[in-house]
Amino acid sequence: MKEIIGVENLYLRYPSAKSDTLMDINFTVQEGEIFGFLGPSGAGKSTLQKVLSGVQRNYRGSTRVFGIEMKKRSRDYYERIGVDFEFPNFYGKFTAMENMRYFASLYNRPLQDIMGLFERVGLAADADKKVGSYSKGMKMRLGFIRSLTHNPDILFLDEPTSGLDPANARILKEMVKEQKADGKTILLTTHNMHDAEELCDRVAFIVDGNIAALDSPAAFKKTQGTEVRFSYFLQDDSRNEIFTQSCPLDGLGENGNFINALREKRVTSIHSKERTLEDVFIELTGRGLQ
Repeated sequence: MKEIIGVENLYLRYPSAKSDTLMDINFTVQEGEIFGFLGPSGAGKSTLQKVLSGVQRNYRGSTRVFGIEMKKRSRDYYERIGVDFEFPNFYGKFTAMENMRYFASLYNRPLQDIMGLFERVGLAADADKKVGSYSKGMKMRLGFIRSLTHNPDILFLDEPTSGLDPANARILKEMVKEQKADGKTILLTTHNMHDAEELCDRVAFIVDGNIAALDSPAAFKKTQGTEVRFSYFLQDDSRNEIFTQSCPLDGLGENGNFINALREKRVTSIHSKERTLEDVFIELTGRGLQ
């Protein structure tokens, strides 16, 4: 596959800071990949997105996108990327459609059907309302479709489902999957393990400005193993008492309580419990995601 992004020995310190916000960051992203940055608030995820999108250029090391060092990027770079920040800015006195048409006018690329995008995210009936009257969730959906307007090659998505109800979050995630199917490269910043697990081909765990681990969600969970929980009843002359136990899947055949209960037809339920990305993150880093 073709490499779209290459980051080597990346460091960044804000002018007023005493220490680096990003430290020794190294990774690559392939064309058509959904690459996730997973970590708690303040870990450096959004700062890394700003470096990759060209907003922050006072870094050390190398950050190349489309083979071009970001410190040397030209204005044409923005024709090829779409950015959806966690807190999108709009002109509050303009309607949503006026905002979209204005931002669309900044690009030279062929545009997508703007009203069609409104319809996809359930904003068609509100397209002619002023954005100042929009709720946070409506602004999040508007910011997302704004990033798609010019059909970019790379999407930078920063907490795209934050503040959305489950139904609208599902719509956005399906649209992200469609972008991947069209060959787009997507960088997703989130502290939502479910989004990362569902969408990402690979995930980088970021803690205190460092990449603590990098792999696919499936590989992360596989290395931590799968548990099996089973419930069974123990019967005597006076009572039926229900017990629940957990054991590793690999050792299930040697678990005496389970084997005896199974033979005596006393098992009431059994199910597997895979580790989540959050479980793995906490085990590898000692930190939570919030």
